[in-house]
Amino acid sequence: MGVVSCGTTMIDQGVFQNIGAVTWDTTAKTSGFTAVSGNGYFVNTTSAAITVTLPAGSAGDIVALADYAATWQTNNVTVSPNGSDKIGGANADATLNTEGQSVTFVYVDSTQGWLNVIDSTSNARAQTFITATGGTITTSGDYKIHKFTGPGTFAVSGTSACAANNIVSYTVVGGGGGGGASGAGGGGGGAGGFREYKGPADCYSASPLNGNPGGTAITVTATPYPITVGAGGSAGTFSTTSYPGGTITAAGSGGNSVFSTVTSTGGGFGAGDPAPRAGATGGSGGGGANTGGAGGAGNTPPVSPSQGFPGGAGAPNTGGSGSGGGGGATQVGTTIAGGTPADGGDGATTSITASPTAYGGGGGGGSHTGDDNGLGGTGGGGRAYGPPAEPPSQAGTANTGGGGGAGTARGSGFMGSGAAGGSGIVVIRYKYQ
Repeated sequence: MGVVSCGTTMIDQGVFQNIGAVTWDTTAKTSGFTAVSGNGYFVNTTSAAITVTLPAGSAGDIVALADYAATWQTNNVTVSPNGSDKIGGANADATLNTEGQSVTFVYVDSTQGWLNVIDSTSNARAQTFITATGGTITTSGDYKIHKFTGPGTFAVSGTSACAANNIVSYTVVGGGGGGGASGAGGGGGGAGGFREYKGPADCYSASPLNGNPGGTAITVTATPYPITVGAGGSAGTFSTTSYPGGTITAAGSGGNSVFSTVTSTGGGFGAGDPAPRAGATGGSGGGGANTGGAGGAGNTPPVSPSQGFPGGAGAPNTGGSGSGGGGGATQVGTTIAGGTPADGGDGATTSITASPTAYGGGGGGGSHTGDDNGLGGTGGGGRAYGPPAEPPSQAGTANTGGGGGAGTARGSGFMGSGAAGGSGIVVIRYKYQ
């Protein structure tokens, strides 16, 4: 091995060698191939794993490989030596399985064969995000919020290269049920079903019912998503204020709200007196009427986490008796007992819109005497009708899915109508920058 003396500098010509530049082939490889020394290749494993065979090596040969679509972690690249050549001292295959990886192999000698002299796993790629239109759009930091208070379309025109960014956060609330009419205590309307999922890329304060983990994740693609926002259920009414007599019109249940594969069921209607005496099933159930009417079941049809709770049952027809409050997103509707009002069940509070907001409160139930009428649950539930000096039954708050307040006796020989449920809402949120 020759050594050249040059002043005080000693250069070992057998150790140093100019390897030279790599020429990159910009047509991505999508199937197995044999590399050529001096070339670099972009290897695309989007569809399948790929095997790259190295050329027969001689000292100074160089081959480079790069992950074209950041998919090597899913579909690996197998690097095979030629014949009896070695990779890192072994006549065996090497596996490249890191997202965004790039490597440079140089052939050294017959002992070590090909050695990886440069290995990058930084995956330095420009990050892309969802682009979409629809609803009322606001922003909060790096997140965009689409709020639908009526039917519309969430139209996605572009998605992110990062899979986690395509899992959106959402809150879907069904319309609240209407409150029942009564001459002796109607049931409060049940709240619309409440369903929420906080995506893995998000950072707001979600409700206790956030379905992550365990809920329904929605990964969007570049396609339009029709949005349905459920209407509030109609109020139960009487055709006359005198009792007995008159015709009762039963309250109506709320409408379903829908985003993609997620449906939040409308709230069940509150029961009426004299009929129907049982509250209806729904996202949350309607309250039962005076004299032991059953409260409607919540979380119907069942989902996990639960979208709502049952309505309260009507109390026995004794002094101070009355109906049940409508079920809420987080609480069962209550029953009048010992002068305690039949309040609607409470809803759930989420900051998906960047401000803490409660949704899905049950409507208050009415009492037999006109006293101690129930309050609506937090989240838009309406108050039941009070005595003659108090205001009429209150509707569930619009776009909260709150149940309507019930009707009740306004004094001896009188009867009152219930109030309508509040409409639902759909909110979608995602990282956009």
